[in-house]
Amino acid sequence: MNDYSWCIAGPDNYLINFCMQPLTTTGTNTWFAACRVEDVPANGGVCVKFMDEQIALFHFTRRNEWYATQNECPHRKQMALSRGMIGSQGDEPKVACPFHKKVFSLKTGECMDGDVCSIATYEVKVEEGMVYINVDKLANIEQGTRNLQC
Repeated sequence: MNDYSWCIAGPDNYLINFCMQPLTTTGTNTWFAACRVEDVPANGGVCVKFMDEQIALFHFTRRNEWYATQNECPHRKQMALSRGMIGSQGDEPKVACPFHKKVFSLKTGECMDGDVCSIATYEVKVEEGMVYINVDKLANIEQGTRNLQC
């Protein structure tokens, strides 16, 4: 038996982590054990809950990369980005909101449609089959990063 529990609900692979996982500190970084690698669909995303925040976690297998962003689309304040389509625009990985098609960089969070809104992004690492999200920037969400509407 391990210290982790997950619940995957529905056909869209919407994942919520119900247990408060222990945080790991490495240097000045604080990492949250979000889920197992196999819990995230190839070239897709899931939603992980950390405290009161929803974080969209993406496994971009075509690029062999992992990304995490806030789950809330700033356009209409819907928790939907984890269900968005991922792709590339040149070398820039991106996610498109499934409802309004606003496109955001998975690296920087910048809106690639030319709007002034942006989304918070988080560093991701994978170790021993577990996916960890750096939650140091979580305070930025509360300081207004996600409050800019498109």
